[in-house]
Amino acid sequence: MAFISIRGVEHYYEWITADNSAQRGGKPVIVFLHGWAGSARYWESTARALAGDFDCLLYDMRGFGRSPLPQQPPESSYELETYAEDLAELLEALNLSRVCINAHSTGASIATLFLNLYPEKVEKAILTCSGIFEYDEKAFTTFHKFGGYVVKFRPAWLASIPFADRVFMARFLHRALPSDARKAFLLDFLMADEAAAIGTMVTAVSKRAAVEMPAEFARLSVPTLLVAGEFDRIIPAVMGKQAASLSKKVEFVIIPNTAHFPMLEDAATYLQRIRDFLPAAA
Repeated sequence: MAFISIRGVEHYYEWITADNSAQRGGKPVIVFLHGWAGSARYWESTARALAGDFDCLLYDMRGFGRSPLPQQPPESSYELETYAEDLAELLEALNLSRVCINAHSTGASIATLFLNLYPEKVEKAILTCSGIFEYDEKAFTTFHKFGGYVVKFRPAWLASIPFADRVFMARFLHRALPSDARKAFLLDFLMADEAAAIGTMVTAVSKRAAVEMPAEFARLSVPTLLVAGEFDRIIPAVMGKQAASLSKKVEFVIIPNTAHFPMLEDAATYLQRIRDFLPAAA
């Protein structure tokens, strides 16, 4: 367990390596980005499966997981570009000049921006459950209003209610996950900073994102694999296919019988797909 200060916020990060060292082991590096109101915890099993060939860097983004905002946070926006710049500073602080990236959901949108801002820093990228969407003012306004209520009303006792974790994760999954994994997702949601959770929700699902993200996908110059879950209701596979079609640098695959967490719902298929795409280990 380690922390590093990035633009006034202590960021939690950890290395997962073949020898279980807390330090990088000298192999090629993959950096994992989590999605909205989550943490790097749900990437641990994927990272451990890849640690024989790669040093895996996991971190919690500002305001989420184990990277809480200070009581008097530095002035900053919750635009996705802010989080992309955080990643750039994290890599610089850890002396990582070139990496692979595996990012999920909102984290994949952040990674897409990062790939276009710093293409020289990335060898290959995997965007898991990402895509483009059309702007719908009424739907977006309703989503933001409802989402704001959900974020503001998050009593800690929710975690102790039987089956609360099952209800919380139902919309995200096609295949069931173990109870401890579901509970970890619920706890991450309850831990998320209110301002960060609402701010990133509003910026990720916005008119600006709907207008600009197609252009960002079209600009991609880094070899990229976009992975979709067949039954994903959060970011349907058709949205991922549309995004992938905008650039010849993007390959598109669907993991059958999974939803928004294909890396957990069908780990074997997911790992095979990304191993086929990632650079061969030295």
